Amino acid sequence: MKRLAPLAAALAAMLACPLFAQLGMFSKEQRVDLTREWKGERFPDGRPKVPDEVVQRLKTASAEEAWGTLRGAGYHLQFEGGWKTLNVTPGKRLVGRVVTAQFMPLRPDVNNFINDHGKQEGRVGRGQNSWVIDTLVKDDVMVVDLYGKIKDGTIIGDNLATSIMTKTGTGLVVNGAVRDPTGILEIPGFQVYTRDFHPSAIAEAMLTGINVPIRIGEVTVLPGDIVVSDPDGITFIPAHLAEKVADESELTQLRDNWGHQMLREQKYTPGEVDAGWSQKMIDEFNKFAESKGSKMRMKPRGN
Repeated sequence: MKRLAPLAAALAAMLACPLFAQLGMFSKEQRVDLTREWKGERFPDGRPKVPDEVVQRLKTASAEEAWGTLRGAGYHLQFEGGWKTLNVTPGKRLVGRVVTAQFMPLRPDVNNFINDHGKQEGRVGRGQNSWVIDTLVKDDVMVVDLYGKIKDGTIIGDNLATSIMTKTGTGLVVNGAVRDPTGILEIPGFQVYTRDFHPSAIAEAMLTGINVPIRIGEVTVLPGDIVVSDPDGITFIPAHLAEKVADESELTQLRDNWGHQMLREQKYTPGEVDAGWSQKMIDEFNKFAESKGSKMRMKPRGN
């Protein structure tokens, strides 16, 4: 019990913090500290803002490519599969900057506290799920931990989906459910990754944090992470590793393209292409990459 005392004191201090500017336990300064590995631009609330150019480059990254880079950096739990989807078609990826939302089972005294703070923060409407949507901007992806709740765990229907799509142009990831899939299917380009569908409206749940750490399956997700979907599922890329994933993914794709071309031309054997490349192959590949306008290069053998 003594070990828990410092944690309890820290949580109490956070909740009492005069800089409390959003629902949850994190001020802007604490959010910046939490994501300290990110050294670039930030949103006004401290959320990392990965550059648009990097976000666009990640639209071709696969789960396998991101997996290798992230594991190499020590991040072993960044992928989550097992989704039901809407408006997900081949060649169209859900990619964007994460805005997190944390829900918990409703408890009246805590819910009263949340609603009081919502009024103080100028949040409008009774629906706490809409408070999250109000914060969204272009290329954001709303990622919601609704603790797997299905009945009465529907974070949006077609009306809120329309609002999200208008603000972001992307979609939604929810560890919970959505309602009115028929209506959502009529919103072109709005991609949904959900655990299930249900006709009920959200009930007996309360919003306990916006842009705080959340859990989606096996993944700890932070505000400002980059969502990248592919047929395997969803990869959550830490902001500070986004450009590295983009770089290494592009290099892998170029290597694959060149290797396939060499096999079609029968210039090299499968064993040569699949094994460690000779210096001659590396030199030929680097010329190929240059011809494609890429800045990516393989290092010489031994480096």
